[in-house]
Amino acid sequence: MTTAILSALAEEQQGLLELLEQPHKIRHAGRDFWHGRLHGQPVVLALSRIGKVAAATTTVALIERFKVGRIVFTGVAGGLGEGVYVGDVVVASAFVQHDMDASPIFPRYEVPLYGQSRFVCDEALTALLVRASRAGLDSLALPAKTLLHHGLVASGDRFVSGAAESRSLRSALGQGGHAVLAVEMEGAAVAQVCFDYGLPFAAVRTISDRADDTAHVDFPAFVKDVASLYAQAIIRNLLKML
Repeated sequence: MTTAILSALAEEQQGLLELLEQPHKIRHAGRDFWHGRLHGQPVVLALSRIGKVAAATTTVALIERFKVGRIVFTGVAGGLGEGVYVGDVVVASAFVQHDMDASPIFPRYEVPLYGQSRFVCDEALTALLVRASRAGLDSLALPAKTLLHHGLVASGDRFVSGAAESRSLRSALGQGGHAVLAVEMEGAAVAQVCFDYGLPFAAVRTISDRADDTAHVDFPAFVKDVASLYAQAIIRNLLKML
């Protein structure tokens, strides 16, 4: 079974691409898809690009054109929940769209015609990803304060980068019954497409900022020097477990 590994940015996936064996690039839907083997497993590496629509397009292409059997997303996110700090890792249990609001026709956050606001990640694949994340972080000998979290992640088509906006978003989601750990821009779209196709999906995000007024500071350096190393270690352990 081929595993698709998605990231939003090239810097997040560069380390994995450099390790890809027998790489073969296929251009499709305006995107580059890299087919090959990674740690003994057949994989397709691709960039979701940024935002929900772009991520959905990439996901459909992976399923329809490349016939992948599972999708794993790795990248960065802003920490939104209490106790989620820069450098921590969040493995998603489910995704909600924080900018979905078709009220009053449908309840806020509910995706119209689905009857649900959350799209749950595959239980078995996510359990493996939690184990792989723990093993990967242990292998990097990181500071003891680095934490691994597992819970709800929110996606939306805006980069949350202000303290006031972050507080407002956390409060609104909380009032809707969604205690969110992190915020990003792609995962909910991938989760919804995988739900439609019945495909296993799991996601892990390294916290690059606290989604506040410092969210833009040294972001490129963090992605290159920290998040990409986390991704390599986590994916290496995950592929060995499959």
